[in-house]
Amino acid sequence: MVALDPRIHPFRPEIAANFLQGQVEAKRFVEGTRHQVVETSTPLRRRPSFDAGLNTEVLFGEIVTVYDIEDGWAWGQLETDGYVGWIAAAALSAPGPAATHKVSVPRTFAFPAPDVKRPPLAALPMGARLTIASQDERFAVTESGWHIPEVHLAPLKARRSDYVATAEQFLNAPYLWGGKTSLGIDCSGLVQVALHAAGLACPRDSDMQELALGKPIAASEIRRGDLLFWKGHVAIARDAETLLHANAYHMAVATEDMESALNRIKAMGSEVTSIKRV
Repeated sequence: MVALDPRIHPFRPEIAANFLQGQVEAKRFVEGTRHQVVETSTPLRRRPSFDAGLNTEVLFGEIVTVYDIEDGWAWGQLETDGYVGWIAAAALSAPGPAATHKVSVPRTFAFPAPDVKRPPLAALPMGARLTIASQDERFAVTESGWHIPEVHLAPLKARRSDYVATAEQFLNAPYLWGGKTSLGIDCSGLVQVALHAAGLACPRDSDMQELALGKPIAASEIRRGDLLFWKGHVAIARDAETLLHANAYHMAVATEDMESALNRIKAMGSEVTSIKRV
């Protein structure tokens, strides 16, 4: 059998998705059921435990196909990027009406009425998916009655022309391994969130992104929007002289002079493995 990546293929020795029969070994194969994330964001972990490592975050309204539930934890696969892991079952519910809009700013609030002086009910991250049922003054109203500032939303199929400008909105956001929101984000999460806002498919981890995205270019050709890859890291070129990345050196999303950044990372023992144009 061909070895499959368990990060994006739902299989374990005990259980696997039906569509993987004949490709992996497991004690049983199941169809899986679709669920929807009802927390503003929730961790997807490596193991069914609150102290397990964070692989990525799942955002409000995302769909997850669940194949197993154990002791309050659901094991499944995300519809957006195919990532597999464990999510607290309390963060999921049966799917509601299809989403119509998405949050288009790093963070917005859901109010109980068309009044910004009311205490908000939730703080939603960029990429959260919502079903808008009506308009109320300057607010979009969800099917559950949340009032979201209309200027903070975009139709689900809206496409931003400059994905770098989206990434720049996260400047100074704290670094968080596995994070995908303005409260904490990592290098590949920043790239994925920005590319998704531009309507471009993007896998979750930097090694996957290096394999899947764009075409190789020479260092002398770098321009805005190109991606620079190292082993375990990715950065976005703002132009030929500066780059943008979420990184543990600054513990934040930061901009750097490209030559200085390349020299600093090289001194730490890591060379650029490729430069890709999306």
